[in-house]
Amino acid sequence: MKKIIYLITLLLIGGLLYGQKIERDTIKVKLDTVVVSVSRIPIILKSAPGAVSLVTSRTLSVMPKTIGAEEALRLVPGVRIDNQHNGERVHISIRGQGILTERGIRGVAVLLDGIPLNDPSGFAPDLYDIDWETVKTIEVFRGPAAGLYGSGGAAGVLNVATKNGGYNPIAGAFKQGIGSNGFYKTFAQLNGSQNIVDYRVSFSREGGDGYRDHQAFWSNKLYEKLIFRFSEKLSITQILSHTDYFHQNPEGLNLSQLDNPTQANPDARPFNEYQKTNRTTFGITGVYKFSEKHNLNAYAFYRTWNYKETSNKYAEYRDYTDPGAGAQYNLNLQSGELKHHFSLGADFKWQEINMHKLQSAPNPERVESIDETNIETDSLLANQIISQRSAGLFAIYKLEFGKLNIVGNVRYDDIKNELTDKMMWIDTAKTDMNFSQTSFRFGASYNFSDAVNAFVNYSQGFMPPSTEELSANPAAYSGFNTHLVSATSDCYEIGSRGYLGKSVYYDVAAFSMKTENDFFRFKQSGRGNQEVFYGNAGNSRRYGIETYLSIDILSSLNLQIAYTYSDFRYTSAQIDPVYTDTNYVLTSPPKDGQYLPNSPKHQLYAELKYEVTKNFNVTLGTEYQSEWAIYTDPKAYYEELDPAIFQNWQKGFNLFNARVAYNWEYNGLNGEVSLSARNFTGETYMAFTEPDPDGNSYQPGPKQEYFGSIRIGF
Repeated sequence: MKKIIYLITLLLIGGLLYGQKIERDTIKVKLDTVVVSVSRIPIILKSAPGAVSLVTSRTLSVMPKTIGAEEALRLVPGVRIDNQHNGERVHISIRGQGILTERGIRGVAVLLDGIPLNDPSGFAPDLYDIDWETVKTIEVFRGPAAGLYGSGGAAGVLNVATKNGGYNPIAGAFKQGIGSNGFYKTFAQLNGSQNIVDYRVSFSREGGDGYRDHQAFWSNKLYEKLIFRFSEKLSITQILSHTDYFHQNPEGLNLSQLDNPTQANPDARPFNEYQKTNRTTFGITGVYKFSEKHNLNAYAFYRTWNYKETSNKYAEYRDYTDPGAGAQYNLNLQSGELKHHFSLGADFKWQEINMHKLQSAPNPERVESIDETNIETDSLLANQIISQRSAGLFAIYKLEFGKLNIVGNVRYDDIKNELTDKMMWIDTAKTDMNFSQTSFRFGASYNFSDAVNAFVNYSQGFMPPSTEELSANPAAYSGFNTHLVSATSDCYEIGSRGYLGKSVYYDVAAFSMKTENDFFRFKQSGRGNQEVFYGNAGNSRRYGIETYLSIDILSSLNLQIAYTYSDFRYTSAQIDPVYTDTNYVLTSPPKDGQYLPNSPKHQLYAELKYEVTKNFNVTLGTEYQSEWAIYTDPKAYYEELDPAIFQNWQKGFNLFNARVAYNWEYNGLNGEVSLSARNFTGETYMAFTEPDPDGNSYQPGPKQEYFGSIRIGF
């Protein structure tokens, strides 16, 4: 390890002595030219009246594995990502919204090439369909966006755009990566442009053993994208994706098991706990320009998939049918110096889930393998159909007057959930859970100078109980949790972005957000440590500061820093009495003053990239998180003690990462060879924790990991 650190130091010193003579293409965020569309209307980044981050190839090009969202979004402040199993299963939260999700993504609207990944309840099951090797840009809208995206936008928005075919008739790429813990990824792509058609087709196969026992995973991804530019007025994009993803689930550990952090929970192997997803999506988006003044955008998709999850209680099978469509009409008018933009639109989604559960049985002598073998009985615990639909109608208005920009929008959402229990008599088989909400957003920005582009806004969040939360019923293995209600938020934000001179770009935002009927997680006696349930926990408040800084120290040396300060607490714990029955709940409910779990006050990611020569570059990074709360000691709830004192805490960590890469071109070919190291100092740390005081709270992180890759393009 000392030799590796010594080598990197020599490279940096040598580059500093030589680097000032090197000219390079600096990839900057040009505020006057970059247009973002994450707000559902095209707007120059400089004028965006809210916290918007743009992730470009500058960040995406140095990902060591290109398989996880935490790699791509590492330099976005306000975003917290927990990688559960060293693969692609992640928790994502923005400003603490969605932090308690057991699996999937809550409160964050996710778009992939214009196709939404969220279901009618606003829940996105995963990001498996995204091959991060193919991503061109990511626009991250931080803060409530229910006025734009409804139930999927209580925390913010991820707008992911993949690469197009390029300008040559035919081109392609091949990449092979390997690394620690049996990791591998093979990627191949064919792309180009022919007449009116722009095309790209990619396939990747990845897998690994994980750094813990029973943590292996693999996936196959196929993605096809065709852009038809029929005329200057009409363009249509057709997308087809197919994803297979399998990963074993080692579960979290309790305190007594942390002497061996690489072990799986004792339940995991005997019951062969795993998750398996097989999904196909067909999508189409289109733009028709009636004239320079007005146009119409539309999308439609049809998604079908199968899902299976095993635990120490049951094996759950789900078959999904998930179609959706939407359209947006845009009108642009100008009167003197005043520019007006009007938009009217609608989103419609449907989903049907056929679900059944079979009781599990252990097999302690099962041979470890990456397979789907599970010992199941024929005892049927649940057999039901969940039908969902959502409709959202929205309107947007933008006013431009010189250096002033004002944007306002309003949206109405109506969500209907119906569960049919096939195991009950016909007159009691159906349960309905319906939610509706009108949400607003209003913001303004003013360009004082290149150095100060200030903005303020007020926004609302709407987070109804998701599919996962509704179907996790503590009263039975089937049915809805009928005690849940929607959480709503009000957020005030102020910030600024701009250039200080020619070398420093900054983006800073401060916010205050209050949420009513916020959620908490709990477990129930007799249902196992792996089963998680949800309740409403009264209100919460969140304060935070999000800062991004990019400094060109030299023409060949760039430093990027993303820092987040978070203070998230429950403020009034008005719990439904059913959740406070000590014979019913294992986890004590949150109390006034308790910090939200898994939310460190300080997060920082810094990355220094140095181009030693035109073809050779070195990157050093550090990732820091301060301590965070895990859960409240039961004494704090039942004995009226200070929850800030009687709260269990997890110490933070500081990791160091490095990467070296060499780029080359020869006779029409181009490529890159890279070597990466994560946590190369070997720190032992807890990657994240879950609020399960009597269960499996602790998720250890990996020690040193090393990765290498070679890419060849033509």
